[in-house]
Amino acid sequence: MVVATRSKRSTFNVCACRRRRAGAGFTLIELLVSLAIVALMATMAVPLMQISTQRAQEQELRNALREIRGAIDAYKRASDNGRIQRNALGSGYPANLQVLVDGVEDVRHPLRQKIYFLRQIPRDPFHPDTAVPAEQTWLKRAYANDPENFEPGEDVYDIRSAAKSVGLNGVPYRRW
Repeated sequence: MVVATRSKRSTFNVCACRRRRAGAGFTLIELLVSLAIVALMATMAVPLMQISTQRAQEQELRNALREIRGAIDAYKRASDNGRIQRNALGSGYPANLQVLVDGVEDVRHPLRQKIYFLRQIPRDPFHPDTAVPAEQTWLKRAYANDPENFEPGEDVYDIRSAAKSVGLNGVPYRRW
C-alpha cells in the first residue's frame, strides 16, 4: 500500500508541473497587445520630447538676447557717462559685438583699465551652422536704421535671431 500511494503522488506532481509549464508563457496575442501599448506610448512621447527640446532652445534664446542686449545697454551707459572715448558724431553704441568681449579702455580710471561687458558672445541656439562664429549668428541693427529695417551699420543698437521659424507662442523668432 505504501508503494501505491507514492506512485499516485508522483503521477499527480508530474501532471501539475506540466500544467504549470503550459500556462507559464505569454500567448502571441498577449505579446502583440503589449507591443501595441508600448508603441502607442512611444508615439505620444516623441512629440512631447520635441516640444520640450524646442522650449529649452527658446529659453536659451531668451537668455542670450537678454544678456547681449543688457551688455549693449551697459556699453551705452558707460559711453554716456564719459567712461568710454567716442567720437563726436558717434551714437555711443559698440561698433560690433566683439568689442563687448574684448573690453574698452576706461578713460576715467587712472590706470586706464578695461571695462568688459561680456565674457563671451552667446550663440543663437536656432542657427543651423555650428561652424559660424557666434557673432555672425545674430541679425544686427544699427542705431541710425529704421526699426522695421533690421540691417547692420556703423554700430550695434539691437540684435535678433536669424531663425525663420515660429516659436511655441506663435511669434517668429526674428521678432523676439
